[in-house]
Amino acid sequence: MKPHVRNYFRAFGYDESSRILCEYCGSAIGVEIHHVEPRSSFGSKRKDEQDHVDNLIALCRLHHHNAHDIWSRQWKIKFKDIISRR
Repeated sequence: MKPHVRNYFRAFGYDESSRILCEYCGSAIGVEIHHVEPRSSFGSKRKDEQDHVDNLIALCRLHHHNAHDIWSRQWKIKFKDIISRR
């Protein structure tokens, strides 16, 4: 399991058998853990921050794909709002 996925699971008490829902739409189809701010934006001295739960969001495949499209800035704003309301 990747470190960011492990951190997300640990923060919310999930395990590998848990049913994870998309935090945007509630779908359980193909949910993946997404970095809101790209890992590359943290640099080598802040690696621990990139995988912090405040930079992670569970997304279904559709919304994960959308997070990487040309409208990624608008999606990032939406995701940060969701994270702030957890």
